[in-house]
Amino acid sequence: MKRILLGVSGSIAAFKAADLASRLTQNGHSVTVAMTSDAREFITPLTLQVLSKNPVVTGIYDEKESWRPGHIALADEADLFLVAPATANIIAKFANGIADDVISAIYLATRAPVLIAPAMNGKMWEHPATRENVEKLQDRGARMIGPEEGMLACGYEGIGRMWPVDGIAEAAGEILAGN
Repeated sequence: MKRILLGVSGSIAAFKAADLASRLTQNGHSVTVAMTSDAREFITPLTLQVLSKNPVVTGIYDEKESWRPGHIALADEADLFLVAPATANIIAKFANGIADDVISAIYLATRAPVLIAPAMNGKMWEHPATRENVEKLQDRGARMIGPEEGMLACGYEGIGRMWPVDGIAEAAGEILAGN
């Protein structure tokens, strides 16, 4: 059984994290979800806890039962750090070493492979700052899956939709299998 740490950031696509957590769990992986406070505006920790069958981490200071910081333990134990959805904000934090929420702190601490599924408005995805941040992350070994084109929650049509859950789960499985 591989350990997947699923990071969920604040996008309308956060509702798809429920399906993703469920599929990864059904595929035999141990899934622990960490989510930003913005993600909690779109989906509840309880939903993700029930589907992943593990407690959900919502803050850097959640761990109260151990001397070891929870986000460091999660980073150390992960076989894969999967972030879906990944907003322009979380991508910028990763690229620039900002660790002011649980997901960005885990990113800086983990040595596991990183798979990122962006989800944002197309103008944000195509902005030079986002493009530079994505390139930085790819240069550091992070893998991107998507985004895809289609109707966006903001009413625009174009690139920015999170990659389909099946494709993300398949990519995660390939990384965990060493491909």
